[in-house]
Order: sequence, then structure tokens, then C-alpha cells
Amino acid sequence: MHQLIEHVKPLPSAGVVAFYSFGGSLYGDLYYDTQTITNVLKPQCLLAFSMNGAPLREEYGVPLRLRVENQLGYKMVKWIERIEFVASEKILGEGEGGINEDDEYFDLLPNI
Repeated sequence: MHQLIEHVKPLPSAGVVAFYSFGGSLYGDLYYDTQTITNVLKPQCLLAFSMNGAPLREEYGVPLRLRVENQLGYKMVKWIERIEFVASEKILGEGEGGINEDDEYFDLLPNI
């Protein structure tokens, strides 16, 4: 993620990274989740396109998967279709920070 941020150079107003999945949510909506830029810059966060020296397989999230080792699994988006840098999670979906938070009242910061 650090390399992506250096390459993209998001606007200074961007505080959140939104990850959108090709996969759907439990209720059929577009699956998305967010992370703060501060969190994605931690060494425990990465974008994975391979696993054990081989390309990701479909069940593991091909073409791209987010790994955030300091958060619970539902924050690790699989099958990433696009990534956006936005000012706040409040402007996406229901404003709670992800489809799980919007639909099922999950915690925005499920740190472990």
C-alpha cells in the first residue's frame, strides 16, 4: 500500500481508502470496505496478488486481495475491482465505513 500511495499521490484531503470488490455482499449489494490511510501505511497492511510464490487462486481473492493483519478478517477485501482515496467514509454507502458496517452494525475499527 505504501508504494501505491507514493505512486498515486492522493489529494491531501484524502483520509480514507475504499476497496471495492467484484464479489457481492450478504444482501447482494456492492461489497466495499474502508481503511484509514494511517492504517494502510502500517507494515501489517499489503495488497496481495500472489501467495506462496504463485498467483492468487480464485478462492483466495484473485486478482488482488487486501491483507490487514491488525484487523479482523471481514476488513480484508478479496477480488478487488478498484481502490479509491476519499476524504471520509461518511460519503460512501450509509456512511458507516463498509458494507458490513452499513448493513450489520459491525465495528468500523475491529483492531486485534
